[in-house]
Amino acid sequence: MTESPTLTLRLGAIAHGGHTVARHEGRVIFVRHGIPGELVTVRLTESGENAKFWRADVVEVQEASEHRVPHFWAAADALRRRDPVGGAEFGHITLEHQRELKAAVAAEQLTRLGGLKAEDYNFPAVQPVAGQDDGLGWRTRMSYSVDADGKLAMSGFRSNTLTAIDSMPLAHPAIERTGLYAMDFSGIERVEAAVSSADDANVLILLAESRPGAARKAARQFPEGVNVAAFSQQGGSAADGRGELQALAGRSWLQESVLGEGFRITGEGFWQVHRAAATVLSERVLELTEPARGEQIADLYAGAGLFSLPLAKAVGPEGRVFSIEGAPGTYADAKKNLRELRQASVIRGRVERVLRQVARDAQLDAVVLDPPRAGIDKQVAAELGSSGVSRICYVSCDPASFARDTARLTSRGYELAHMEIHDLYPHTHHMESIGLFVRR
Repeated sequence: MTESPTLTLRLGAIAHGGHTVARHEGRVIFVRHGIPGELVTVRLTESGENAKFWRADVVEVQEASEHRVPHFWAAADALRRRDPVGGAEFGHITLEHQRELKAAVAAEQLTRLGGLKAEDYNFPAVQPVAGQDDGLGWRTRMSYSVDADGKLAMSGFRSNTLTAIDSMPLAHPAIERTGLYAMDFSGIERVEAAVSSADDANVLILLAESRPGAARKAARQFPEGVNVAAFSQQGGSAADGRGELQALAGRSWLQESVLGEGFRITGEGFWQVHRAAATVLSERVLELTEPARGEQIADLYAGAGLFSLPLAKAVGPEGRVFSIEGAPGTYADAKKNLRELRQASVIRGRVERVLRQVARDAQLDAVVLDPPRAGIDKQVAAELGSSGVSRICYVSCDPASFARDTARLTSRGYELAHMEIHDLYPHTHHMESIGLFVRR
């Protein structure tokens, strides 16, 4: 195998996606596993002569940042592994500085893509989650590949190479306690694991088999009390809701609890990943949206009804909440979770089409939306503008799509009145933003 070339670089500013930006002989290089200001040796991972930019990984640190710490997970440490796995790309940076870098990324995106001057906007700091001093053990949802030896594995950034793992420090301790890293998953294509927030202990394992009978065989390895189900979907995530579930041990759903309300989430349904995210986001959405009795509110990309349920209770029987979701699995969950609230209408369909109909038939007072990472499209933004709704609470897991959608909404008569960012993905470059848009 030809050895990849190396360069010595001074790392520049942080960029969206977990990179720092460096330059070499006029060429831009996006570097992972570094910190702005460091002098490092990098290994080029993509360096085509005609490429607009190159990519590289740090392999040696010559002048370290004061914010650098030993990585907590050897499998994800570029200084110890040639092909580090993804999922903890900021693990070599202090948590405080991680948040500073995330705030810088969000500000740059909001300025460049959103058309706002972040420095004139009193741009917010990234807020830590209470009780998360080390940023570990927060993932209540995990997805693993399976290698040729039947072991759980993960791949690196833009890599198809699988690395077997024997732990994942960001995973919830209840998932780690099942012993799944020592099990044989031969004949299984993918393993997904989830733990309930209701008791912080109840675990559900989903197995996507590539060989008939493999799921039942694998299920027998789990200790009593662990729920195991087979699901048929071969691509994407079980949370897409396009697969079929078959319980093999226990049940194929989990009970969640948020602000005193119970939610049933099937294995194919979507739920927030951080163990505190559902509570934090629900509290903030309610406070920013300020739902009043008798109001009519649309909850777009509503999932299992995380926001729809408390919104429906807030508007009361004389109000209406339209809970709109496209994925069949999460829509079915929402139907169950909201079935006792007559003021809640659960609707499945493409958001832009349903929103157009709802806005025509109802006088919407507010909209809450929590879209996937890609954000909303032009048509949804146009429908929101046409609806004339006075306030929009936007929950986003991607600063680039949030910034782009900010530009779309401001061009249609809204202004960003408030924005806050929460560190719901410690040790990664991801962040969760909440914006309140009001009609000018």
